[in-house]
Amino acid sequence: MSRIGKMPIPLPQGVTVTVADGNHVTVKGPLAELSASFSADLTIIVEATQVLVSRPSDVRQHRALHGLTRSLLANMVTGVVDGFSKRLELQGVGYRAEKQGDNLLLRLGFSHPCIVEPRPGITLEVEGNTNVVVKGADKQAVGQTAAEIRKLRKVEPYRGKGVRYAGEIVRRKAGKSKAG
Repeated sequence: MSRIGKMPIPLPQGVTVTVADGNHVTVKGPLAELSASFSADLTIIVEATQVLVSRPSDVRQHRALHGLTRSLLANMVTGVVDGFSKRLELQGVGYRAEKQGDNLLLRLGFSHPCIVEPRPGITLEVEGNTNVVVKGADKQAVGQTAAEIRKLRKVEPYRGKGVRYAGEIVRRKAGKSKAG
């Protein structure tokens, strides 16, 4: 039995989970409403205070889907209650971020500013000039949006300039040494 898959998912106050059409799950909470479809082989049982996921057999496919389904459901419950966030830092001379309506305007050393439009359900916030916070209820969408912003100007290894996750450690390379 999967150690992660067999753990029940506790439901906080104000969260409702409904299962329809086999395994199409909708989770409603104070922040948002998320829905996803899971494998029809697994059984999702909604009780008053918890959700359980069970598998029919110990076939490799069922074992793999068991823990995955439980983790995805737990992330949906966490997302509608607390939400998820990723922090990004801009490092470099003249690198800065600012809000322009819902969009994010980034100046990253190019001849033009980069404009990032958030996905539905994602909010972009700017703290100071060089910190960006990506927030939302869907963990996958938050991570994907943060990765797309980081991709605009990855951190280069010689001077450390670029967009990085908060707390990310960048290995620096030694530059050219002076011929003596």
